[in-house]
Amino acid sequence: MFNIHCLNNISEEGLKLLPEGYNREASYEESHAVLVRSAKMHEMELGEELHAIARAGAGVNNIPLDKCAEKGIIVFNTPGANANAVKEQVLAAMLLASRDLIGGAKWVEENASDPDIAKTAEKAKKAFGGKELKGKKLGVIGLGAIGRLVANACVELGMEVLGYDPYLSVSAAWNISRKVRHISNLEDIYKECDYMTIHVPALDSTKGMVGKEAFAMMKPGAVIINCARDVLVDEEELLKAIEDGIVSKYVTDFANPTVAGKENIIVFPHLGASTQEAEENCAVMAVEEVRDFLENGNIRNSVNYPACDMGVCQAKGRIAVCHKNVPNTISHITAVMGDAGVNICDMTNKSKDDYAYTMLDLEAPSSDELVKKLEAVEGVIKVRIIK
Repeated sequence: MFNIHCLNNISEEGLKLLPEGYNREASYEESHAVLVRSAKMHEMELGEELHAIARAGAGVNNIPLDKCAEKGIIVFNTPGANANAVKEQVLAAMLLASRDLIGGAKWVEENASDPDIAKTAEKAKKAFGGKELKGKKLGVIGLGAIGRLVANACVELGMEVLGYDPYLSVSAAWNISRKVRHISNLEDIYKECDYMTIHVPALDSTKGMVGKEAFAMMKPGAVIINCARDVLVDEEELLKAIEDGIVSKYVTDFANPTVAGKENIIVFPHLGASTQEAEENCAVMAVEEVRDFLENGNIRNSVNYPACDMGVCQAKGRIAVCHKNVPNTISHITAVMGDAGVNICDMTNKSKDDYAYTMLDLEAPSSDELVKKLEAVEGVIKVRIIK
């Protein structure tokens, strides 16, 4: 029996994939795996029986990743599951920044009682004129799951698209339109583009990346779309850039006192992934990741441990070991197996930064005694019997 606890409402489309043998009503304290969306976990206790946390979404700022890694708790996210929803929001943001549709709609509401509103509107509409996206230059900062969808869609809208991503993989590049110009210098986007949209994670190296120096390079009238994280933009400097006419519109998905209600800023209440389809996709992916890990020991889309996949165990036993990424750990683990007279028929070891993960398929069933011996090995964090 696996105990599953949901810290937030998780779509039933995902939860219904949990078969018999999974207890969906478990308390947080007794859970083997936790499903979460936005709940903040940094101050929460992490139980000894907690093996996995799956975030139904891409960002994991609400989860203590280092603390989890130290306790051998695998943290998953669901990259790409909400990408289309965010892409559509970015397109809407660009249109709202270019055409004063919001102002026009408000005018109609305010003049709804005018019996001659149709005639009056013809005179009033000139105040809500705008620009077309076609022919404008767009800079996409980050060409991950969302960024490349945005880039491809804007090519189809007739925009000239520049893409910046120093970590772009070959496989990801195959999914980007040939018409997207991949550039190696971020400054080129700041200097050349009429529109900029940000799609990078919030790291120490990216916080405030669009700041005073970036604004100084931009063409007057630039439009910035931020549906990634508010901390990526230095919003105090942004307000100065708007006042100086450098930035004509800023559209963000993150409401806070700095930007809410300010002129030439459009703020959404974090709606990027708030579609039924995105929530279902994230829930399905999160549950599938948790099941594969709990049942088979496999790791897919972890943010604090390496990817590792040995499929379904066909041997008589399988053990999974979370450990520090230090020399000789593997030899010590296999020595324990040898001393116990247990033959290893297959194994794999993967590492990511300071941590590593090893799976061993055995020719004999695993035992609690063997687990205790493995846990005594220096550098080993957690040992789990899979079969």
